[in-house]
Amino acid sequence: MDYVKIRTPDKTAMRRARQKWDGIAKPLHSLGIFEELIVQLAGIYGNSEFDLQKKAVIVYCADNGVVSEGVTQSDSSVTFSVAESMADGRANINIIAKSVGADVYVADVGMITDSENENIITKKAANGTGNIATGAAMSAEQCRFAIKTGVDMVGRLSAEGVSIIATGEMGIGNTTTSSAMASVLLGRTPTELTGRGAGLSDEGFERKISVIQRAIEINNPNPQNAFEVLQKLGGFDIAAMAGTFIGGMLCGTPIVIDGFISAVAALVAVRMIPECSPYILASHASKEPAALYVLDALGKKAVIHADMCLGEGTGAAMLFPLLDAAYAEYVSAHTFDDIKLKPYMPQK
Repeated sequence: MDYVKIRTPDKTAMRRARQKWDGIAKPLHSLGIFEELIVQLAGIYGNSEFDLQKKAVIVYCADNGVVSEGVTQSDSSVTFSVAESMADGRANINIIAKSVGADVYVADVGMITDSENENIITKKAANGTGNIATGAAMSAEQCRFAIKTGVDMVGRLSAEGVSIIATGEMGIGNTTTSSAMASVLLGRTPTELTGRGAGLSDEGFERKISVIQRAIEINNPNPQNAFEVLQKLGGFDIAAMAGTFIGGMLCGTPIVIDGFISAVAALVAVRMIPECSPYILASHASKEPAALYVLDALGKKAVIHADMCLGEGTGAAMLFPLLDAAYAEYVSAHTFDDIKLKPYMPQK
C-alpha cells in the first residue's frame, strides 16, 4: 500500500473540542466515551464544529468457499437472498438505517450468484472465494481489487457529502473466515476465538473449529503480514471493508466498525496502515467470542453492550443516534460562563 497518502487528524480542532466539553456546565468528562468520540470526530473533520447529517451504511456481500465444509447452518444461497432483500429496502439494516436517518448502499463484491437488481452496486472480485480449508481464499490481485473497491466507495460517498459511514457485511461463512484471521492476527487458538455464528449444533461447532485449524495449517500465513492473512484466509467482504477503513483516512471520513467481522477488517487495515486508526470508531461489543479481543488490539472502546451479532451494519447504524445526542449536548448545552458558575477543576 505504498501509494497511500497518509493524513492525520487536526490536533488543534481536537484541543478546541476538549476545551468546549470542559466549559459545558456539567462534571468534567461525565459523558465518558461520547466526549472522546466527539473530540475524535473534530480531529477527523478538522473543525471543532461539524455536520453529522448525511449518514450511510455500506453492506458488502460476498460468498465463501469454506461453506462447503459444513461450517454453517445455511448454504450460500442465503447471501444472495438477503442481498436482494437489502437492495429492495426490506432487510434488517434497511429498517434500522431508516429509523436513524442513514442511507444503505449494497455492494456485491463476490457473491456466487449474479444479481440484476439495479440497487446493487456490482464490484465483484470473483464469484465467491476459494475454500480456505484446501488453499488460499483469493489471489493477491483479487485481494487488492476488493480493497480498492472499499477505498473507492468511501471516495464516492464522501464526494456526495456523506459525513460518516458504517460498515456492514453479508456473507454466509464469514464468521469462519474472520475467526481464522483473528486467530492468526491475535496469536490465539481457534478454540478461544471461534463462536457459533448464526447458530450451530455442538457437532457443527466442533467441525467449524477443526476446519479453521486446518485452514491455518494449510495456508500458513505470516502473522506479521496482514495482507497475506487476508488474502489466504479472508473473504471479499472483509477485504472491501478493510479498504473502507483505509478510505476513511484518505478522505477524512469517520468509519464505524459494526461487529466482529468488520472489526477484523479494521484490524487488517490498521496493521497495513496504522494511520487509519484515528479515523475508525467502534459501535458495539459483538457477542462473538473474539470481538472484544479484536477491539482491544485496535485500542477501541465499544459504546453499546447488548449481545448483538446480527451483522449487516445494524450495530454500527445504532451508534448514529447516540452520536447525534452527544453532539447536540456538545453544541447546545449551557456553559459555566452562560450561567455564571465556577467551572469544575481537575482534581489530583
